Amino acid sequence: MPLLVTDYSWTQTDSTVCLSVPLKGAKVSKVDILSTDEYLKVHYPPYLFEAFLFKPVDDDRSTAKVGDGVAVFSLPKRTNKVWEHLMITTNDEEKKEVRERAVLKYQEKLFAQSTSKAKKECAEKKYALEKMMKLEKEKRDSIQKIKDKERERTTAELAAWQLRQKQQAEQEEQLKPHSHRDSPKKLEAMTEKQGNGCLAVKLDQRGDSEAKSKRKAEDLPAPRLVGNIQVTFTPRLFPTALRESRVPEEEEWLKKQAEARRAVNADVEELEDLKEEERNPDWLKDKGDKCFVTGDHLGAVNAYSLAIRLNREIPALYSNRAACHLKLKNLHKAIEDSSKALDLLTPPVAANAAARARANVRRGSAFCQLQLYAEGLQDYQAALQIDPHNQALQADTQSIRDIIQGTAANLETQ
Repeated sequence: MPLLVTDYSWTQTDSTVCLSVPLKGAKVSKVDILSTDEYLKVHYPPYLFEAFLFKPVDDDRSTAKVGDGVAVFSLPKRTNKVWEHLMITTNDEEKKEVRERAVLKYQEKLFAQSTSKAKKECAEKKYALEKMMKLEKEKRDSIQKIKDKERERTTAELAAWQLRQKQQAEQEEQLKPHSHRDSPKKLEAMTEKQGNGCLAVKLDQRGDSEAKSKRKAEDLPAPRLVGNIQVTFTPRLFPTALRESRVPEEEEWLKKQAEARRAVNADVEELEDLKEEERNPDWLKDKGDKCFVTGDHLGAVNAYSLAIRLNREIPALYSNRAACHLKLKNLHKAIEDSSKALDLLTPPVAANAAARARANVRRGSAFCQLQLYAEGLQDYQAALQIDPHNQALQADTQSIRDIIQGTAANLETQ
């Protein structure tokens, strides 16, 4: 049963009623206020103040100030007239009806406010989305303009190179007739200089062979002019050759890697006591690797877990933590972390092939230790498909097959 407050005070003018209610030591956060045009309630357990107003007031312009142990209300009147009393004198039934109407009006007011707020937030989101789409369109247009300019420049350079090649070919064609006219004159000069019969005899004997060789030499085209062709190659992050069929997968992988480097999902309040380097996922990963090498598997798990809280998009953190759980015999957790690493290592490209193989082996090992050999064999086969020349992996896969076959044989004999 609440205690009713009776030591309130109020004053009025022709247009406004001022009401002061003592809070009796209650905290501001514990004060609950409900106000309508004909009803006012101030509840701060175990105290309760209710006012069934003498005349209606303008609830939209009413104000309340809570602080310094008192709640002060300013209630503008709807009609400029002095009230005889602050509250009406009525029975409990009428008070109950007024109270119910007040609660209903207050709920309608709250619903209208929430609806208006939701519409405003929706409009703001729509505006932000349109703005972002406009910026992205402008960025695409600018990139397309750069591509068009580069294409025009390349086309112009190719046309200029073809023109130069054509001019060189024409110059070579012009030089051929001159070489044909000069060759007989050279032959006559050589015969005149010899001047003795012995040389004439030798010339007659070798005339046919020399004539043939000269004709072959005359038929040869002039040497081409020397020039340099500049060849440039597009830089590439992947070690394999570029294939058009793999471009979407490689772009998606690069996009995920960029998002992983930017993603920070840790709670700032919980991590505000950490040092600057301890907020770096890469630093925590290196620390976890060192703990794993020294045999401190639990410390490695803690380092990887904190790094995952800082950035949940780095697959190496989950894969390495799965290796620690294998050492600690937390097999279900190892399976969970390996599966998460494989989910993040998509699409499958050459850059993440080794990481996918390790994650498959770790999950397969956990399945085998749980005696789920069929599931473990699937993971080992997936890893072997990625690295088919790994002899150790081939031996482990064959061992699992032998265990499965032996188990099946025992069941048949039973």
